[in-house]
Amino acid sequence: MATGLSALFMANRAALLRFLRARGAGENAEDLIQDMWMKLESKDIGPVADPLPYLYRMANNLMLDRYRSATRRERREQDWAEGAGGVMADPVDDMPVDERLILNQTLDEAREALRALGPRVEMVFRRFRIEGVGQRAIAEELGVSLTTVEKDLQKAYRAMIALKQKMDTA
Repeated sequence: MATGLSALFMANRAALLRFLRARGAGENAEDLIQDMWMKLESKDIGPVADPLPYLYRMANNLMLDRYRSATRRERREQDWAEGAGGVMADPVDDMPVDERLILNQTLDEAREALRALGPRVEMVFRRFRIEGVGQRAIAEELGVSLTTVEKDLQKAYRAMIALKQKMDTA
């Protein structure tokens, strides 16, 4: 049972979704709502004086963060393409061997954690987080509900958070 901000979020989910779409999030609105839910669930947020305006501010900030991130990514990719004579260089090529081994080991552990959740969860996570396919498109592709995709992503995120916590304490 959701309590506090999570309960308020669930009660106002449709209004927050409309707010994001009106602010220009378009098809990304569902993804932003999912990110918002994950942040609310993963962080211990203390008492908030005005909880509903806090949720709207949080939604707006997430949308702005995603826009800024996409803009930086596009600029970075363009800079790499121009700097490599039209061919993008692989940043791993310049990495020292020991760092590359650690990176590969970490990647293998993440893959194994996702694989343990089942093929659908693994595929949903890859399509959404790596390939950038929207949640609604994934749901249609798999013939499942949007809620199923959201729950699969929540499982994957929890597994990745647990893996990160494990690695941080090791």
